[in-house]
Amino acid sequence: MKRPLGLRARMMLLFCAAVGVLLAGSFLVLYAWLARNTHQEFDRRVLEAEAPVAADIVSDGSAEDVSQLNLPGEYFEVTDRSGYVLARSLNMASASLPVPPSALRVSKTTLFDLARSPHGPLRVAAVPVEIGKKPEILFLGMPTRGREETLADLRHSLGALLALSLAVMALLSAWYVGRSLRPIAALTEHVAQLGKRLETPGGALAAVPLPEGLEVRTDEIGQLAAAFDNLWVRMGNAVAQLRQFVSDASHELRTPLAVLRGETELVLGEPRNGEEYRRALEVIQDELGKLGRIVDGLFTLTLADAGQLRLAREPLYLNEVLEEACAIEESRARAKGIRIERSLENEFAYLGDETWLRQLFLAFLDNAVKYSPSGTRVLVSLETRHDQGPRVRFEDEGRGIAPEHLPHIFERFYRAGADEAQSGGLGLAIAQAIVHACGGHIGCASQPGEGTRFTVDLPALPRDGYLNKN
Repeated sequence: MKRPLGLRARMMLLFCAAVGVLLAGSFLVLYAWLARNTHQEFDRRVLEAEAPVAADIVSDGSAEDVSQLNLPGEYFEVTDRSGYVLARSLNMASASLPVPPSALRVSKTTLFDLARSPHGPLRVAAVPVEIGKKPEILFLGMPTRGREETLADLRHSLGALLALSLAVMALLSAWYVGRSLRPIAALTEHVAQLGKRLETPGGALAAVPLPEGLEVRTDEIGQLAAAFDNLWVRMGNAVAQLRQFVSDASHELRTPLAVLRGETELVLGEPRNGEEYRRALEVIQDELGKLGRIVDGLFTLTLADAGQLRLAREPLYLNEVLEEACAIEESRARAKGIRIERSLENEFAYLGDETWLRQLFLAFLDNAVKYSPSGTRVLVSLETRHDQGPRVRFEDEGRGIAPEHLPHIFERFYRAGADEAQSGGLGLAIAQAIVHACGGHIGCASQPGEGTRFTVDLPALPRDGYLNKN
């Protein structure tokens, strides 16, 4: 299988072909114009040469003067209409002009070519004249060898000029194409090095400067280089997040597994009484619950990343779903001495997925209870806005979030504090995935020591979407 031509060769061929066609067309037009002018000038000379001779014959009524002519490059002959030669110039000797029969019947001055004659190729003018009231024909032949040689020289010159132009164009195109492709070659090498760095286990993913000169270009190549640079930064961020995610997930899974292994070894090490077995099983059950939550969270986030997190659109009352979530979290909040206060007096008919919405609200309630001290309250409110979707607020009086942590709280396994590890670090990431799948938005405002407020704006539905469950 033949190797296809490279881009450099294809561009050179294209440039040379385009310029070659343009020059060849231009030279053809120029040659045609010069050849036409040469023929017209030659015909004018023939007509100018025969005019005085024809006038002399008509005025004298005799062709005898033609027999005395001996002009170089001009052959005169007078014949009657049958082709009988009445007189010829001295330089013709006994060789007559082999004129065609049609030339003996002309009624006006006519020019034609004789490709073959005793005197070589000729341009012949046939002029009807009257000698003693008898119609005769005056022929003047002039050799065309000089004219053809001039045109041949012109063809050779134009051909040589075309070849030289193509050679110069090939050199210029090779230089220009090489110069134009040099940044692309540098960018290709740069991307190949980035690829090798990406394949290297633990390879650095920090931003790498572009090859010299590419970062200042503003043309298409500069835009391509900038796009590759931006792609590398995004890819580096994605790979770094993936590595961090795998590391954090391994860490989160390692702790419950270590506890399970320890409890199992402890139980199997020696006989125990029933109470000790019960306590061990309770620990195992608790750790299995943590493992289950982590696995379920990872599965949910995997569906969200793949765009497969499908939410149903079923009629429900949003205030009832919020009330159920508060009731589920109530016992845990009461154990910490935290009050969950609701502002859910107004019913709000909505279309959504009740299971996922409940999980969304539980994520914020769990987060608020976890970071609120005893004796504080968590306020849950539902706001209905005219021609806009519903807004749900979760406000706590906990320790708040430092400004440097606030942009990262929705990242997976991100730990803003030491006890974050107890939740697996997936709650807010799952909440964000659910809200994005709904087409909504999450906002967060927090001040250290003053508490945190999460705002969930769900998308508005068409007027016929606000259905009554009944």
